[in-house]
Amino acid sequence: MSDYTPDRWVVVKISGYEDSPPIHKVFACWFGGYAGSDSWKLNSGITKATLEGNVYSFEGSSGSVYECHKDIYGYNMYGGSVLHKMIDDAEKNGITIEVLPEDTNWLEINYE
Repeated sequence: MSDYTPDRWVVVKISGYEDSPPIHKVFACWFGGYAGSDSWKLNSGITKATLEGNVYSFEGSSGSVYECHKDIYGYNMYGGSVLHKMIDDAEKNGITIEVLPEDTNWLEINYE
């Protein structure tokens, strides 16, 4: 089990798989800083969301937890290019990846 605190994050909804409900995932980005490279990670699939103060905790099906601050919804330039390529590639295979709006109530989504 791992905990992650991204520098930027969005929730994507993936649908189009035969007879399967949509899957919600956290797409997280980190800035590399002076000596590092920007990076990104897509979680295994959200199973539960909670809110404490200004931080959402998204539990993943692998047991990981993403601690995501409300005020940093979005992605960095590198993460955006990766995500948009992922969206384009998925469309070619009949899969839809949708970036959900920032004002979505994450606590009301049925993730199961």
